Amino acid sequence: MDAGSLGLLTSVYFLSFGAAQIPIGILLDRFGPRRVQSALLLVAALGAALFGASSGFVSLMLARALIGLGVAAALMAGLKAIVLWFPRERVALMNGYMIMLGALGAVTSTRPAEWLLSSAGWRGIFEVLAITTLAAALLIFLAVPERKIAQQAPPAGLRLEVIFTNRRFWQIAPLSASCVGSAWSLQALWAAPWLTDVEGLNREALVTQLFAMTVGICVGAWLLGTIADRLRRRGIGSETLLALVALSFVLAELALILRLPVPSMLPWSVVSVVGAATVLSYATIAEYFPTELAARANGCLNLLHFGWAFAIQSGTGFILQQWPVQDGHYPLIAYQVAFGLSVAVQAAALAWFSVPWIRELGGWIVRTLLHHRSGHEDAVEAIIPPIEISIMEAHECAEW
Repeated sequence: MDAGSLGLLTSVYFLSFGAAQIPIGILLDRFGPRRVQSALLLVAALGAALFGASSGFVSLMLARALIGLGVAAALMAGLKAIVLWFPRERVALMNGYMIMLGALGAVTSTRPAEWLLSSAGWRGIFEVLAITTLAAALLIFLAVPERKIAQQAPPAGLRLEVIFTNRRFWQIAPLSASCVGSAWSLQALWAAPWLTDVEGLNREALVTQLFAMTVGICVGAWLLGTIADRLRRRGIGSETLLALVALSFVLAELALILRLPVPSMLPWSVVSVVGAATVLSYATIAEYFPTELAARANGCLNLLHFGWAFAIQSGTGFILQQWPVQDGHYPLIAYQVAFGLSVAVQAAALAWFSVPWIRELGGWIVRTLLHHRSGHEDAVEAIIPPIEISIMEAHECAEW
């Protein structure tokens, strides 16, 4: 299977996952996480069973799409449950704990899966996945408590257009989607080819590094959630931390692309941590919209996350195959072009996200200069930027 076909097959998971986000958000707001999650996990179990029995590309793609659809509520249901059961000031921390535990599934896809592969084969692995997913669906439906949700049509102020016309949503969404979606794409597929084609790692070293990266997702989710919780107590929102994480991600990718003399594990560890940065973006989105609209708002953001992950994962494969394979490996320049295009998008999104801060800083500089030139005595009024150009927490301004 060439790079283009492999990228398409693996990325169809993101496509079906992302396409279901808004409908699932509506269902979660209406019926609650217990019923929606348990029902969709049955679809995931069917997809895993079909994948294990498939022998052709089309059936593999169909099975992969069913798996993506079946687990499409896994993250959203947890986020909705957190919003229902915990106060807003603890959302970032609880998101971190949930994503940390959820990332343990990614840990099993490396070293543990390698051990199981040698004894049961890849078809046996998917049979085990089908059985355990079915068991999880039954456990959630029978054991998870449910909080009553008023089942009524949302008023005009709680419709989807409120989300898609919200200026702050479009300030954060491109940055979160381009960074998180790219990190997922690298973690899910393109880290392994890079490490073998460019770094020259053998199978044993590759599995070890991928295992360390998946552990990094768990640690990153816990760490980001904890830091965000501490910063919030000091009046610093999750937005600021998200911007710093995005900047670190861009720098880490540039270190890889430019082949800077740093240990390979360092930039790839940053990539794995960024995969957990949804802890921050979901907490920020929760500040912009009421609880009744929380799942739909996260669904809209997730649509962009997985849409970009699909585009960049499949697009990277198509870019790579524009270069001829050399001794079974794609050349460095192919990866540099593919990764470089992704970095360009992330840098543009970071610049867009930073516009209000830049305007605030510019306003402060202009007012300071005017104050010194005019000799005005009221220095306080001269240096405080106008409130409408500041990045503000949701509760601080009625406009949000």
